[in-house]
Amino acid sequence: MNTLQKLQDFLTNPIHTIGKVVDFNSSTDTLLPFDFTASNIELTTEILADTNLFSLWVDRKLVESNAKYGIGGYNEHRTIYSRSGHFDTNEEPRRLHLGIDIWGPAETPIYNFYDAKVHSFHFNDNFGDYGATIILQYQLDDVTLYALYGHLSLKSLTNLQEGQFIKKGKHFASFGIAEENGHWPPHLHFQLMFDMENKKGDYPGVCQFSKRDAYLHNCPDPALILQHTFTSALP
Repeated sequence: MNTLQKLQDFLTNPIHTIGKVVDFNSSTDTLLPFDFTASNIELTTEILADTNLFSLWVDRKLVESNAKYGIGGYNEHRTIYSRSGHFDTNEEPRRLHLGIDIWGPAETPIYNFYDAKVHSFHFNDNFGDYGATIILQYQLDDVTLYALYGHLSLKSLTNLQEGQFIKKGKHFASFGIAEENGHWPPHLHFQLMFDMENKKGDYPGVCQFSKRDAYLHNCPDPALILQHTFTSALP
């Protein structure tokens, strides 16, 4: 049995209760799937280059759909990363998204879905980067799993220490404003990893398409966890 199968077995075992990542009432709240591929022709170069315009676009879409959050992005080949040189390389640009984004208001509370400890944290302060970032480490039977929470508020990093215990259900972070979250519309980048590859406070959330298989092997679909938050509303 490989690591992904072990993780799936753990998460589907009824003796293990997985908590929420954000507040969501499946009876009354809705999600709006966002498409950030080349097929989204509404997102012009002008909008993407201006964080305020981009934020207004996200807000308008959520209001028009009466949605609590926008959602999407795992294994999505995104054109929006052309807005930042952070994702460009001399050989091949990074465009394949490895997490799921939850788009909503700044200061939206984020909760820990299972008992964990702080692996690392950092303020990745580049245009288009994660901004304030926390990585938690989970021990799920014999599976070690890491979860990266990116685009947080700076105050989410206050008084954190590596190795610190974070109880399941604890409100430990919040969505950050643009000046603190890497200059994006407010949202949470939620990503899972089996191997941190000796990195701390950071791990690629976007990869080159030519390296897709290797990165997806290490970064399982975050819907494995988020389905316990959004239930049937998750696309």
